Amino acid sequence: MIYKVLFAILFMGIQIFSYAQPYKIEEGVKRIVFVGNSITYAGGYVNYIDTYLSIRYPKKNYEIINLGLPSETVSGLSEPNHANGAFPRPNLHDRLESLLNKTKPDLIFACYGMNDGIYMPLDETRFKKFRDGISRLHSEVVKQEAEIIHLTPPIYDGQKGKTYSDVLEVYSDWLMEQKRSSGWNVIDIHHPMKQELKIRRLKDANFSFAKDGVHPNMAGHFIMAKAVLLSLGAEEFAQAKDFEEVLYQYKNGAEVFTHIQTRQRVSKDAWLTYVGHQRPKMNLGLSMEEARNILQDLKIKIQVLMNE
Repeated sequence: MIYKVLFAILFMGIQIFSYAQPYKIEEGVKRIVFVGNSITYAGGYVNYIDTYLSIRYPKKNYEIINLGLPSETVSGLSEPNHANGAFPRPNLHDRLESLLNKTKPDLIFACYGMNDGIYMPLDETRFKKFRDGISRLHSEVVKQEAEIIHLTPPIYDGQKGKTYSDVLEVYSDWLMEQKRSSGWNVIDIHHPMKQELKIRRLKDANFSFAKDGVHPNMAGHFIMAKAVLLSLGAEEFAQAKDFEEVLYQYKNGAEVFTHIQTRQRVSKDAWLTYVGHQRPKMNLGLSMEEARNILQDLKIKIQVLMNE
């Protein structure tokens, strides 16, 4: 068993080296927007990335906005009787123009795919809808003279098993091909999650990142953030097993993380309401004016902690 674990760890290292090709956040980038579905809205990996960039590069003053929307797709597809017939899946493209105009991003991270195959076997029509939706998103962001980095979808590990897992593998591979063939910026989170899952299941056959197969726990969000940050050149994460291992290298890191979690909770609901969307049963959040006041107070608290 020990040889299997060591081999898996070695293979994981090879995978990370292969997929983590550093990107640089260009000088002048201030506003960074994350778009995606409920996994992005949950915010774990966004919070980790925001915290690291805030601590590591305080003078950059990055503003990181989470505009993930639960249930959303880029494909425009929705399975029959979604949400027990209460509403169809929202489509990013119904809010994309408003999102770009109101946030005016310098850089967008986009993480789609999990919902886009609508949890059915691979089908060329559905796959084309995903490809078209991602390509349209890419084009619209480029038109705004902003940069976009695509993230491959997280892994699926639910009741539909290998069938839907294979769908996301195909979607991920297609995105990685766009990196090679079209020069897109793409960061692979799918394969690092898949390899980490294999390693952990050698030790615990019942281990899972997501009890429902879809929504990663915090360990899963860490692997997602780790893949992104490694691609941004954050070498501290190469051997890190969890976020705390990196966080505690920095003075007041835990306190900063707590404030950033609060900042993200306040920010995302205010921004979602301000931008607008068609998904019911979402928190309205504070008005942008109220949110900005709270966010400014939190910014000052974070700056004080980092200057101590």
